[in-house]
Amino acid sequence: MAQVHPTALVDPGAELDSSVSVGPYTVIGPHVKVGAGTTIGAHCVIEGHTTIGRDNRIFQFSSLGAIPQDKKYAGEPCELVIGDRNTVREFCTFNIGSPTGGAMTSVGNDNWIMAYVHLAHDCRVGNHTIFANNSQLAGHVVVDDWVILGGFTVAHQFVRIGAHAMTAMCSLLFADLPPFVMCQGQPAGARSMNYEGLRRRGFTAPRIAAVKGMHKALYRGDLTLERAMQEIAVLGEQTPEAAPDVAMMLDFLKQTSPQRGIVR
Repeated sequence: MAQVHPTALVDPGAELDSSVSVGPYTVIGPHVKVGAGTTIGAHCVIEGHTTIGRDNRIFQFSSLGAIPQDKKYAGEPCELVIGDRNTVREFCTFNIGSPTGGAMTSVGNDNWIMAYVHLAHDCRVGNHTIFANNSQLAGHVVVDDWVILGGFTVAHQFVRIGAHAMTAMCSLLFADLPPFVMCQGQPAGARSMNYEGLRRRGFTAPRIAAVKGMHKALYRGDLTLERAMQEIAVLGEQTPEAAPDVAMMLDFLKQTSPQRGIVR
């Protein structure tokens, strides 16, 4: 039996591993599944078709799995899926997906999500991210691995944030933020690349040099995006060690719509 506080309300249909602990006054609905080692604090509400993996720590007053803030939603059985070893601090709100957006909101593994973070319907968050307090994602936002969002960052619907990117406090994203880029402002503008973060993650000097070359092509050469992509492709040929990083950048840029564009 899971360790459930006597004041908590857990629906008999919920599936909780025997090692799960549930704090006082928490409410868990009938379609919720929670994996081994996860702890859920006091006064949380976990509802909807929500699946939570192993060894997560969910702090008090969070709301996970509520219906999307979308007037078109009509009760379809959409999902919220959370992976393993995530920390979710106080007052976070993660909504389930919507039928028009893949029907799933997802969070990967090993993420550090601070207080008052909102993930709207159909957001997709990767692995090893950090969301500082009050980061807010509108619907359909994609956040790739190792992203760091400064406090009070706000992302518009359908924005994509590439791997290893970083935002300063109070950044406002209306456009896609490419991999490795650091941005700041309202609206956000590119400031540099996340070189220190890359060093901490074990990037070698040749790989970091290639990232610097990508930054120069995108932001220092007064080039069109198409021309910048051609210059970036050459970097992958010149530095085979950085070829995966170059390929990731090119793939991201190819998927950016002309209407939205990238942070400049």
